[in-house]
Parts: sequence; structure tokens; C-alpha cells
Amino acid sequence: MYAVIKTGGKQERVEEGQRLAVELLGVAEGEEVSFSPLMLVDGATVLSRPAELAGARVTARVVGEEKGPKIHGFVYKPKTRGRRKWGHRQRYSTIQVTSISREA
Repeated sequence: MYAVIKTGGKQERVEEGQRLAVELLGVAEGEEVSFSPLMLVDGATVLSRPAELAGARVTARVVGEEKGPKIHGFVYKPKTRGRRKWGHRQRYSTIQVTSISREA
């Protein structure tokens, strides 16, 4: 059984026991979070309509935080000596999917 969830503006395919990095959730390490699935697949059964997914939940435990790759940027404006160098490093929450439940 697997589900497709939406978190941080992205959709992820998840299974029980899977670990994945999602955009920062703002939840302390060790706490539970739950997601409403957009699609649920159990063998040959596919649930995708809102009425079918009304009671379905995906629960996960926050395992920790990690940082993504460093991104460098440089802005240059000719003839004015305008230069600016910047960098960014995105933070992610690491979650582990504990259960996918389907209430029918």
C-alpha cells in the first residue's frame, strides 16, 4: 500500500517505514504529524476522489532536521561597479512514515 501526499507545495509518494526530507514543518523532533492523502493505492484498489479519501490519514514521526545543498548566486551590473554575492541553504524536516490508514 502506498499513498501520495502533499507537503510544502510538492507531492510525494510514500510507503510505511519510508524516510524522506520535506520542507521545514516547524514541529519538534519526535512529534507526530498527519497528512491527508491525495491518492491511496492498495493493490488493485485506487482511491482518488475526495469522498473516498474522507477518512484516510497518513501519519509520520519527525526524525530530525537537515540542510540541503548550498546555492550560490552573483548579481553584476555593468558600468556601475554593482556586484553582490549571495548564498542560500534550505532546511528540511526528515520524517518517517509510521502508518497509512484507510477508513471506509
